[in-house]
Amino acid sequence: MKIATKYSPEVRQRAVRMVLEHQDEHEPQWAAINFIAAKIGCTAETLRRWVRQAERDTGLGEGQTTPERERIKALEREVRELRQANEILAQGLSLFCPGGTRPPPQAMKAFIDEWPRWPGWTGSTTGGGWSRSATYLRPRPKRLNYRQLDESARVA
Repeated sequence: MKIATKYSPEVRQRAVRMVLEHQDEHEPQWAAINFIAAKIGCTAETLRRWVRQAERDTGLGEGQTTPERERIKALEREVRELRQANEILAQGLSLFCPGGTRPPPQAMKAFIDEWPRWPGWTGSTTGGGWSRSATYLRPRPKRLNYRQLDESARVA
């Protein structure tokens, strides 16, 4: 199997320009492509693809331009990454919630009430103890009663 040769953008542009300049001298464009490809050292099919893409980029040919193709590739890559992330999240959710959905809040509160020995826990979920966050991870800060403070401890 032959290894693909990389051609610089300057060589590609020069070859395409030569084909477009010499296609009037040769009856079909394919003859001009063969003639120029032999001079440059690439295959005729490679040069034909460069010419077709250059025609699409300039608006002469039908199809996607190079910026459109790059944007589509980037969007497809993003969709692929998002699908992988969703799959990972779904697998993680299945570990914590075998049914595939989040338990109702009443079930979560009942579960938390069964474990009163957690560090920082001061009461049940209904009245006190924890702040009303969705995760029940932060203890609720105690409010100061300014009436019980001395005059010297009050902040203006």
